[in-house]
Amino acid sequence: MAGGRVEAAPASASGAGPLSYGDDPLQAVDFWPARTAKGRTPLIIFVHGGGWRAGDKGNATGAAKIAHYPALGYAFASVNYRLSPAATVEQQAQDVAAAIAFLRGRAADLGVDPARIVLMGHSAGAHLVALVGADPRYLAAHGMKLDAVRGVIALDGAGYDVARQLDLAGPVLKRTYQQAFGADPARHKALSPTFQAGAPNAPSFLILHVDRADGRQQSQELAAALRKAGTPVALHALAGKGMRGHLQINRLMGDPDYPGTPIVDAWLARRF
Repeated sequence: MAGGRVEAAPASASGAGPLSYGDDPLQAVDFWPARTAKGRTPLIIFVHGGGWRAGDKGNATGAAKIAHYPALGYAFASVNYRLSPAATVEQQAQDVAAAIAFLRGRAADLGVDPARIVLMGHSAGAHLVALVGADPRYLAAHGMKLDAVRGVIALDGAGYDVARQLDLAGPVLKRTYQQAFGADPARHKALSPTFQAGAPNAPSFLILHVDRADGRQQSQELAAALRKAGTPVALHALAGKGMRGHLQINRLMGDPDYPGTPIVDAWLARRF
């Protein structure tokens, strides 16, 4: 896996990117330093959604996050990963783990504390961060244990139990899941965070969902599996219905007026 240089073109007026963590052009991350803290700061690493086949850190991160979290004293990074069908979901999870390793390895240059990192993801990104936080193989492939992150924030995912989602999804979403996960039941189970959530896991999880039947059920079942394994987990339902709510939770997270923002802020303060 190729490394990357911290010196890069700006992602915005206050950020840097893209920083390369691999050889593929999609293996890249944008980085925003904390604005209100001195010394090494905590880091939030965000993973975008898009049905495992679309999305980009440039248009699926949410502008509110980029402003809000650095203002709280946290550095913020947004990760791209290789997309299906060119890459498998397994490779996408490895990309997330590789990005964590890259950022930890350059913590001194970036001014972040490698012992204070939280993963956050939305939709397909919520699935990927939950998988990386529940199945130790992805981080282990890069020389890390599950405590390489302080916790995982999953925003309205619905792929935590792949087989169930394939059974319940409507025709359009079912095609998305079939493209990403194929037809092998053993692979479905291996890529389902709910089935990988037996101990050990990342130290803590925050799972949020809107009023969307599959996201609500899948979030509740993942939380139950984590609790059964003894992993601390907080589960919150937020207002917002269907796909509109699904998009809102990502677009508005970090806006002080959005009800999910203080929930995440309080959870982060306890982790950091």
